[in-house]
Amino acid sequence: MKEDYYDILGVSKGATAAEIKKAYRKKAIEFHPDKNPGDEKAEEMFKKAAEAYEVLGDPDKKAKYDQFGHAAFDGSQGFGGGGMNMEDIFSQFGDIFGGAFGGGFSGFGGFGGGGQRRMKGSNLRIRVKLTLEEVANGVEKKVKVRRKLQADGVTYKTCHTCHGTGQITKVTNTILGRMQTATACTTCGGSGQTIDKKPADADAQGLKVVEETVSIKIPPGVEDGMQLKVSGKGNAAPGNGISGDLLVAIETVEHETLKREGDNLHYDLYISISEAVLGSSKEIDAVGGKVRIKLEPGIQSGKILRLRGKGITSLNGYGSGDLLVHVNVWTPKTLNKEQKEFFEKMQGDENFTPKPEKSDKSFFEKVKDMFS
Repeated sequence: MKEDYYDILGVSKGATAAEIKKAYRKKAIEFHPDKNPGDEKAEEMFKKAAEAYEVLGDPDKKAKYDQFGHAAFDGSQGFGGGGMNMEDIFSQFGDIFGGAFGGGFSGFGGFGGGGQRRMKGSNLRIRVKLTLEEVANGVEKKVKVRRKLQADGVTYKTCHTCHGTGQITKVTNTILGRMQTATACTTCGGSGQTIDKKPADADAQGLKVVEETVSIKIPPGVEDGMQLKVSGKGNAAPGNGISGDLLVAIETVEHETLKREGDNLHYDLYISISEAVLGSSKEIDAVGGKVRIKLEPGIQSGKILRLRGKGITSLNGYGSGDLLVHVNVWTPKTLNKEQKEFFEKMQGDENFTPKPEKSDKSFFEKVKDMFS
């Protein structure tokens, strides 16, 4: 079982954003690769702390995690969090470490080749619409994305400002002595390289826009408003940088007859008085296709029939919800003479006198049962 993010950072679920950031910084400094060279266990803890902070440090992701746990970020594409590499960590959270390691990181992960920083390209965002059937079963969507990639024929040269280090070192005299800090080079953005040659159709960073088809695997049970992350399918970065991510916002299309509530589905079934009295067999909609249900003679309006497992597959892997069929007996508004005479004769008839039994639950009891 995957370790709890709060346990990794050593904070409680009620911790503030400042407390979570402070806890992450403490863990990151403790297990930083520069402090633990060659220690694979420390490197793993460093990655775990960064993964935990990526989720708990983001209010939206934290809310999803508090509600769904790790299941909110499951699926081959993920919702963020899993599979972070050193480039991701240093590019996203490097500012949190401050000057703990001289203002930068020496020769590891995000700074390879003499301390160069691997820049990360910008993220792209798209919206994908899903039907209720696709939400229930999961689906693989292929979408066309216009993203920036490095143009053919682009060449780079060593930055003349930082001489390929990606950093500018500044020494300041203070009352505590000479303080040395390192910041990203403003000329090359920390990459250690600048463009030497580029084709005419490339921009100032040596990138050009291309259209690419991206496959997105969407797990069952996602909800409207959730966001998936497809790593590396955003815009590319100049030089030896890494690509950004493609962020996919989920939008669900309303079903004509089925209404979703969590993992359960609701269906309003209208039947005639004669069907309620005599019983009937009806075909209704379900996410897997049509299903047939049997209505016993004498069924009452307001009865709720529960079809177990016919709802939405749970995102956290705990099975599927139910399909709740709400029976509504339709009362005709107009009658012909013969029909009217029949019902007039039935007034006062013992069989037509309401006789609710204990098994006939009240409206409030039915609502309670739906959520139990």
